[in-house]
Amino acid sequence: MFRLLLFPALLLVLSCGNEKEKILPAEKGISESVYSSVTVQPDSLYQVYSIVNGILERNLVEEGELVKIGQPVIQIINSNPKLNTENARLSLQMAEKNFKGSNNILSGIEDEITAAQLKHTNDSINYTRQKNLKEKGIGSKAEFDNRKLNYELSLNSLNLLKNRYSLTKSELETQLKQAENTYRSSLLTTKDYTINSLIKGKVYSLLKEPGELVNSQQPLASIGSEENFIINMLVDEVDIVRISTGQQVIVSLDAYPAKIFRARVTKIYPQKDERNQTFKVEAAFLEPPEVLYPGLSGEANIIVNSRDSSLVIPKSYLYEDNKVKTEEGLVEIETGFQTIDSIEILSGITKDTWIYKPEK
Repeated sequence: MFRLLLFPALLLVLSCGNEKEKILPAEKGISESVYSSVTVQPDSLYQVYSIVNGILERNLVEEGELVKIGQPVIQIINSNPKLNTENARLSLQMAEKNFKGSNNILSGIEDEITAAQLKHTNDSINYTRQKNLKEKGIGSKAEFDNRKLNYELSLNSLNLLKNRYSLTKSELETQLKQAENTYRSSLLTTKDYTINSLIKGKVYSLLKEPGELVNSQQPLASIGSEENFIINMLVDEVDIVRISTGQQVIVSLDAYPAKIFRARVTKIYPQKDERNQTFKVEAAFLEPPEVLYPGLSGEANIIVNSRDSSLVIPKSYLYEDNKVKTEEGLVEIETGFQTIDSIEILSGITKDTWIYKPEK
């Protein structure tokens, strides 16, 4: 809805005896504006939600308390995550013991490999010696074949043990990494039950009491800036195209009935609210009131056009919407901005033209 703001001035009105009321048009500074309702909210205000289910153990802060980034504000309890974390810790300890402990599985295989290497070395020596004797025609074929078989069997046993060692080491490393990941994941899950503040600001509300059930669908608190407040305005879709950032805003708050505050448009949300056919617009105070609370309401006029000086008359002096009665009779005029009770004159009369009020 457009409004016309008139800067202070007085229309000259004459009424003498039985003469008809007449006036001279007044030169005034005027501004065309878009009207909006106002709600004041802290900057960066957000609702605090839990990403886990449980029971609210306690609120770690009070309403109105200042908090820092990362400061715990709400504690939720649930026994399952703690038990899972303890089980994960025990599994990690077992995996570390199997892989790195003094009596770990790999140590036993290493001992077997050492024994197999000694046997293989001994069988290799015996096989080589028997092979040399055979080449000289000494010894039986059965004895040579037996030495050769022992050598080959010990070699296969050694290779099997080495392969077993490599496979077991790989499996133990994987188990250790999985145990570490499970333990880290359980720690993160446990941390989810302590909710921290995302910003430096003030706790404006705590919405649940200790002992109440908590889920991810219901907010638990609201936190926002302590010092910086924003002005939320809802602008009708027919007016939004005339709004741009940086425009001046004249604000009146119900909590300060005798004061006017100035602000600037800082943000225009592009998505229309289909329920009420409006767009959300934000503004920032140029000089905010000393005391502000979330939810303070009021009205605003967003200045979209202004003129330092213009010719203005009361709308009650119009004939047929575009004519006025002068000393020379009815004169057609061109009009511009208008409000509920005033209208701008673009042409047809001057500031020196007397106009008469229509008779009722």
